[in-house]
This record gives sequence, C-alpha cells and structure tokens, in this order.
Amino acid sequence: MSRIVVCGGSLVGLSAAMMLAVDGHEVIVLEADPDGVPRAGAEAWGAWRRKGVAQFYQPHGLFTRFRRVCDAELPGLTGRLQAAGCYAVDYLQSMPPSILDRSPRAGDEDTWSVTGRRPVVESVVAAAAVEHRGVEVRRGVRVAGLCTGPSVVSGVPHIVGVRTEDGAQVAADLVVDAMGRRTASGGWLSAAGAREPAMEERDRGFVYYTRYFTGPNRPQRRGPALQPVGTFSLLTLDSDNDTWSVTLFGLTGDAPLKSLRDPDVFSRVVSACPMFAHWLEGTPITGVLAMAGILDRYRRFAVEGQPVVTGFAAVGDAWACTNPSAGRGLSVGILHAQVLRQLAREHLDDPAEFAVEWDARTERDVAPFVRNQIAADTARIAEMDAIRYGRPLPRSDSLMAKLVLGAGTDPDVFRALMETVMCTALPQDVFARPGMADRIERACAEAPPPRPAGPDRARLLALLAG
Repeated sequence: MSRIVVCGGSLVGLSAAMMLAVDGHEVIVLEADPDGVPRAGAEAWGAWRRKGVAQFYQPHGLFTRFRRVCDAELPGLTGRLQAAGCYAVDYLQSMPPSILDRSPRAGDEDTWSVTGRRPVVESVVAAAAVEHRGVEVRRGVRVAGLCTGPSVVSGVPHIVGVRTEDGAQVAADLVVDAMGRRTASGGWLSAAGAREPAMEERDRGFVYYTRYFTGPNRPQRRGPALQPVGTFSLLTLDSDNDTWSVTLFGLTGDAPLKSLRDPDVFSRVVSACPMFAHWLEGTPITGVLAMAGILDRYRRFAVEGQPVVTGFAAVGDAWACTNPSAGRGLSVGILHAQVLRQLAREHLDDPAEFAVEWDARTERDVAPFVRNQIAADTARIAEMDAIRYGRPLPRSDSLMAKLVLGAGTDPDVFRALMETVMCTALPQDVFARPGMADRIERACAEAPPPRPAGPDRARLLALLAG
C-alpha cells in the first residue's frame, strides 16, 4: 500500500489518518505542537495546551454527521468518547412546546450525537490514533515545505513528500494538509511552483465571549442551541462530565460588547434572556473567554478545470473554514476526511485522476455546507447592522429562514431543520423532497409572530453599561 503524510494532528487530521490506515496505507502524522497527549478524559481540559489551535478552549459541536461518520468509518470511537464523559444529545427531545404532535417517526433513533469540550474529545481521538495499526504520530515536528518530483500533469507540480524544519525529508504518495485555519500550505505551494488556488477570504468580524459551568444538574433546554437576539447571538451547548458552556457573540465593531469580558456583565445579559437564564445556574469553571479574528476562507485547488498541484489534498478547515458559531466545522471536516478515504481507495495510484476527483467531490459533497454557512453569516451580519443603526430589517426569503420559522409549529419541518443543523442534509435537499416545500410554506403561514428572545438594543446597552 501507499505512504501518506498528514500534516496536522488535530481531530480531523487524526480521524483522516485512522480512516486511511484501515485500508492498509502507512500513515505518518506530523504535528507541530510538542506537548504529549494527557490521559484521555476530563483531565485533558486543564492539562493540555495546544498553542497551534486558537479555538481549543472554545465550544465545539459534534453533530449527528460526526457521530454517523465515526460509526461507519471508525467503529468504537463513539463509545470511547462516551466512556470519557462525553454527553449524548438528541435535539428531537427538545421540540418547542408549540409542536403538539410528539409521535415518533422512522429514523428518529439515529438523530442523536455526542458532545464534549475540545481538549477532552481530542484526547480521546489522539489516544485512539496512537493505538491504531498503521498510524504513526510524531509530535513536535514542524513541516517547513513540500518536496516535488516529476510532474504527472504537464506544467503542474507533483508533491512527493514534505521537508521538516530540521531539514529531514519524509517521502509520501500523498500529502494531506490538516493544519486547520492557520495552515501555512499556501506559501509551500507557491514555493513549489504551483499556480495560486482560487481563494475567497473575508473577516466576518465576529467576536465570541464564552464561559463554562459545571454542576450536578444539566440545564434543561427551553430554546434552540443557537438563538439570535438582536445585535448579538446566544449559543448554549451541553458538554462532557457535567459541564456546559454559554457563548455570546456579536460584531467586533460593536464596541459596547467588549464589556462582556466582565463576568458580571456577561451574567446580566444572559439573565435578560428568559429561555436561557437558567444556564447560569452552575459553578463557573472559567472566566469569560474571548476570541476574535476568525476568517471565512475558501480555497479551490483546481483553476479553469486543471489542478494546481497533484499529490496534495487540503482537508477540513485547511481547505475552507467559516464562522464557528454554528459548530459545523468538525462535522464538515470529518465528512471531508471520509471523502478522502473513498478517493484514496479509488484513485491514489493515479495522482492526476485523484486531483480532479478530489476537487469534484469536494465541490459536490462538502462545499455546499460551507456556502450555506457563508450565506447565513452574510444575512445575520446585515440584520445585526440594521438593528444597531436603526434601519429597516432586510427581508429574508432564504431556505433556512423559512425552515426556522416553520419548525416552530410543524414536527416534520422541525425534523428537517434539525437535519440541516446536524449536517445530515442541506436545506436545498430538504426543500426538494416531495411535498416538503408546500409543507414548509404552510407552516410558515401558520406560525405566530416570533417573540423577542432577549433584550432589545436599548436594553442591551443599558445592561452592558451597568
């Protein structure tokens, strides 16, 4: 079988490595962060520092898509996550009270997912990778560039390995970039003579304020996990080992929101949101953790129908990354890793065909999730700006807006919405189902006007000012 080098030892990179090794490939994972992995479980939260992952201590979602891919490609991993204290969540159990029909539907039993804090989840996956036959994880090894060999497509560089900072070369039949948002592979590709990939990049200007809590009684879910509230949004997530998180996020240019760094101000604002105030009823285990400077970035490694490089594949956030508030990054990343495994089975012995198919299947199977998130971010920013400056709200006829509205009264529209949230279906695919578009339109027509989920702008400013 082939040798594959995976650059980056985070969740997606390690998951991809194990999937590829199942098929008999020799997989070497090169991770720049030198710290070893603590024993898998709750102690990873305080014992592990990952300087290369800016969002390591921010909330993460492991949605149904993540769990389904794990169960299909890496049997037993879900059980290991649960054994480490990760919590099983089924959002179908938290239908709004306005939905009267609670009878089960076929497939309901497969909608659940697991969730946990990033250090805990990653410690479990890292331990599994170390034990996995065919996977070698080398920590503290920083890749400095790519090695090239004879081209297999005229005028296109072909990658045959990597060069590390200490000058060593590691040969590979395929190099996988799994280094996430901070990947340096753009410079590597330029140095190798590759044509610039098509790229879209924009700082959406979101800033996140998160606090973690613990307690013997988890908060009961009374509202959606992600709730827009005027000029900010509220994200509440269950986590592992009797912990949970509350996140407020808004736009970086909205200066009054900086007061949310103060735990008292943070609590005042959350307490003003009736469906979510009880999420503060626990013992804080952190202060307010702030994060900003998150880019939306999308790269396509084929230009005008021709790959810019062969022998190379960027996966997950190293390929495309979006606003993390929707929590889809890990689910989309592991889906991308699953596509990588399928293509390695079919085309790894033909680098030219692999490059063409990698682009095509990425665009078909994975890119729509990214495109939809970028569209949702654009609409939400326009709404927040309109409220902030007192302008009329922009009219939204998007598929997601209709799904959200109709999900408040119709049980099957609610299920369809959860499919899109859990990354098991796209809104456009849901609408294409026979009779579903009409059902959603009827549900929207019957839905009562939405009630405010929290303070209006004037009240928010007063809460922030104390």
